[in-house]
Amino acid sequence: MPDNHLYEYAVIRVVPRVEREEFLNIGVIVFCKQKKFLQTMITINEEKLRAFSPGLDIEALKEYAAAFEKVARGQGPIGQLDLASRFRWLTAMRSSILQTSRVHPGLCGHPEETVKRLHAELVL
Repeated sequence: MPDNHLYEYAVIRVVPRVEREEFLNIGVIVFCKQKKFLQTMITINEEKLRAFSPGLDIEALKEYAAAFEKVARGQGPIGQLDLASRFRWLTAMRSSILQTSRVHPGLCGHPEETVKRLHAELVL
């Protein structure tokens, strides 16, 4: 049985009209300090998003999501921060179209599998 490691995760959400506080889950971000792991997994279902918010700029959303993924991978100025700082920056409270849930902890043996499992459970 593999060793279990503490991980933290948040759900990545689209909030088309922040004043209404309605959202649609589009991804997850997982951080495991012990395994030096930080990864996002995002799925943009255009049909579902158009039904949820007909006037939503899908192309702009894709750009925001791509920027999120770049930071997680260590690209760009914010990407130069250490893993924990990048995770905290990505999960910081913000009032924009792309937000994250509160951070939740868990234990896992393989964070790569955990990202896939959380994505399937919370997004797909």
